[in-house]
Amino acid sequence: MYDNEQVLAAFRIYSQLSRDGQADTESMRMYVGNDVIRGLVEQFAREVDCAVIPAGDKLYMVPIAVSSPFHLKNATLKKEYLPAKAKNIDLYMMYVAILILFGEFYDSYHSTEMTRDFITLGSWLESIDARMQTLKEHGPERLQQLDADYEYNWSLLVEKWEAIDDLRESSRQQDGRTNSRLGFLSLVQNFLREQGLIADLGNQELTLTEKAKTIIQRYYMDADYNRGILDFISGLEKQKEGA
Repeated sequence: MYDNEQVLAAFRIYSQLSRDGQADTESMRMYVGNDVIRGLVEQFAREVDCAVIPAGDKLYMVPIAVSSPFHLKNATLKKEYLPAKAKNIDLYMMYVAILILFGEFYDSYHSTEMTRDFITLGSWLESIDARMQTLKEHGPERLQQLDADYEYNWSLLVEKWEAIDDLRESSRQQDGRTNSRLGFLSLVQNFLREQGLIADLGNQELTLTEKAKTIIQRYYMDADYNRGILDFISGLEKQKEGA
């Protein structure tokens, strides 16, 4: 049996989370300080395949399964964050770019402590390019085998990256309208910022938010969620360093 006030308090927090994706400091205080309210909020979230994450001085609710009504569908991602003619391979490229960005803040894809405070847009670009070049060196037959092993289209990713016009990197206008690699990263950066996962420090320097750090530690490092893709990307880094 639950006290009526506790149920209402928990539902108010859940309502705020479901509406805004986050809840304020007062809700955070109630969530942390009351076991019953915390349990109810988490139970409500589980019913919609979400997890509640306290990070910094706020609460966040994030989907943990594609079945969640709060999960961003591919069509929504393409419509709101990518160019009009974007295809699924653009989403895969976006996902890999995000994984590489997150990994740059840690010693490995299984560590929990950050080893850097920020990364520049240029360093992020160089890190992606280095891994794409390492992938390219595997050759077509090996890439096809990797596609099958990881259920991920590495072959098309390499083609996509090569096709983006790197001759326009010096363009003064580096945003989603620029068909360049920096232009593409600008789109990914906009998505991450709107999701509250990165903060722009100025001078093309980016850092992770408390929300991002918590999600990375709980989910991105978990092989059950990333299907071994993080280990593979980490292996590409080792091959690059050993070259």
